[in-house]
Amino acid sequence: MPTPPPIPYDHLPEVPELTVESDDVGDAVTLPTAHIFNDWGFAGQNLSPQLRWSGAPEGTQSYAVTCFDPDAPTGSGFWHWVLYDIPADVTELPTGAGSGPDFKGLPEGAKHARNDFSTKAYGGAAPPPGYPHRYLFAVHALSVESLGVDTDTPPAVVGFNVTANTLARGFIAPIYES
Repeated sequence: MPTPPPIPYDHLPEVPELTVESDDVGDAVTLPTAHIFNDWGFAGQNLSPQLRWSGAPEGTQSYAVTCFDPDAPTGSGFWHWVLYDIPADVTELPTGAGSGPDFKGLPEGAKHARNDFSTKAYGGAAPPPGYPHRYLFAVHALSVESLGVDTDTPPAVVGFNVTANTLARGFIAPIYES
């Protein structure tokens, strides 16, 4: 199968860049087993990766962190993680912060919307065989303290609200192939 097209988010409005770094994942680097799904025939640990960010513009009132697979064979991609209402003074999430059941390390006030696995947590990579999938771990600096959406809101609707309020964005895009 062909290699997926290059990133970034060419379909989202252009905004200033945040610097996003991780001790766990890297651009175009294969996701470690720790961040792979643990179901559907996969034997990963299903842990969200450590992420840290800097360079948010003045006026940032909160953050959202998302993980999206644009290469999923769905016609609309696949949302693996949708975390929002992260307080503006938070600039790092430890490994496993988005993973249940206790979400150790998740900042107070942060909320998970359901992902495309229908869980309110991080769901690791679980692509069908064929070619590498990209996993876009994005951090969005937002102009609002709260998105004002319920945690049962579909991820695409949360994404719409994130995009409408984004002041800056940065991402890391590791890959995974089964």
